[in-house]
Amino acid sequence: MEVLLSIKPQFADAIFSGEKQFEFRKVIFRQRNIRKIYLYASRPVCSVVGEFEIRQVIARDPETLWSVTKEFSGITREYFDEYFRGKNIAYAIQVSSPLKYPEPFTLMDLFNVKRPPQSFMYVDSCVEQLVLSLAILKGAKYPPQNTG
Repeated sequence: MEVLLSIKPQFADAIFSGEKQFEFRKVIFRQRNIRKIYLYASRPVCSVVGEFEIRQVIARDPETLWSVTKEFSGITREYFDEYFRGKNIAYAIQVSSPLKYPEPFTLMDLFNVKRPPQSFMYVDSCVEQLVLSLAILKGAKYPPQNTG
């Protein structure tokens, strides 16, 4: 089982650039065996743009969580404080091995879903093979080759 996560496009870009190494959430998935997250970039992109592996999920009070994650949060302290205002527990998903797809995919392509989740939804683990197949059909090398 894996997770499809809705995320603002600028945060997806920051994850792929390495600037943002933590994705913050007010609510976290109940299943603890989740290892991979697929990223759905919300408006105006409206596509599944990539994925990452979960290094760990950190649950702390907001003040402690900020002190642990601030260096690679990819957001301002003000944004963090506003997002978690009134919350006793805050969650940070630590990003590992982010992969931006050469071409974005629709929700229907990968998950047979018409609407994106408001926050997240569980998806089947067989998606990885589908992503590989679709990327090859679109003429992309998957995973992308490092050209640097």
